[in-house]
Amino acid sequence: MEVEDLIIIGSGPSGYTAALYASRESLNPLMISGFSKGGQLMLTTEVENYPGFPDGIMGPDLMELMRKQAEKFGTRFIDDNVSSVDFTKRPFVVKVGDKTFFAKSVIVSTGASSNWMGIESEKKYIGKGVSSCATCDAFFFKNKDVMVVGGGDSAMEEALFLTKFAKSVTIVHRRDTFRASKIMQDKVMANPKIKIIWNTVIEEVMGSVKVERVRLAENDGKKAEVLIDGIFVAIGHSPNTAFLGGQLKLDAKGYVITRDEVKTDIDGVFAAGDVVDHVYRQAITAAGSGAKAAMEARSYLDQVKLV
Repeated sequence: MEVEDLIIIGSGPSGYTAALYASRESLNPLMISGFSKGGQLMLTTEVENYPGFPDGIMGPDLMELMRKQAEKFGTRFIDDNVSSVDFTKRPFVVKVGDKTFFAKSVIVSTGASSNWMGIESEKKYIGKGVSSCATCDAFFFKNKDVMVVGGGDSAMEEALFLTKFAKSVTIVHRRDTFRASKIMQDKVMANPKIKIIWNTVIEEVMGSVKVERVRLAENDGKKAEVLIDGIFVAIGHSPNTAFLGGQLKLDAKGYVITRDEVKTDIDGVFAAGDVVDHVYRQAITAAGSGAKAAMEARSYLDQVKLV
């Protein structure tokens, strides 16, 4: 039975950085990157806030560079999804379809996926006016008119942040009340740049190359087309942890619970990036936690050898 020193489940900034650090430590890591290798940055157009790229870089290009760098130092890749794991056994068991892999240590870096509106037309404009991250993309909407979809604290935060850049911000909410905290609602209501449309959903996103307008549908059936430059969907994220099957402790929202930032409740299993972090969700913070996870894995493996 062949046993890997380290298997990294998932890619993206956290996984690729973990792979880079681990491969430079001669751990010869095996990364099972998933079908959607590269994570959410594969859906992002220009990234201007990642250090080292003063002129910006396309999200997919950044992920490809990270992958090449990890590969240069010895990371091996399987572009497939992990179907299940068993962390009750040692070595740990990682299954990919009908194949089984064994590892002394594991880093989970499967990220979180944005919850979208669920309409067919929005997919066409992701990265072309439709976004799920104001912190990432607000800069591109200076003096533009944008919409925010949602009614929780995340939507309020996105709307308030966007007012620093956009000419106007319209919150579209399907109900007649927000579920956000009162303090966040008060801030939104007090901001002159923010308008609210209640009891309404976006039915269709339209435009030639990028977002130009939307069709709104009120709960009573009335419809209207509105010109708009951008749409920020803020209805939450879902961590990609279903494959864990209860093997790690998760919080109420499904994110992996860690101690000392990257250690899970099982010695030798670590977690990094957006699968842990539901606050910052930035490429740079994910990369940082990936580096920490790799260094902790190295330390763990060194201790195991001494036993």
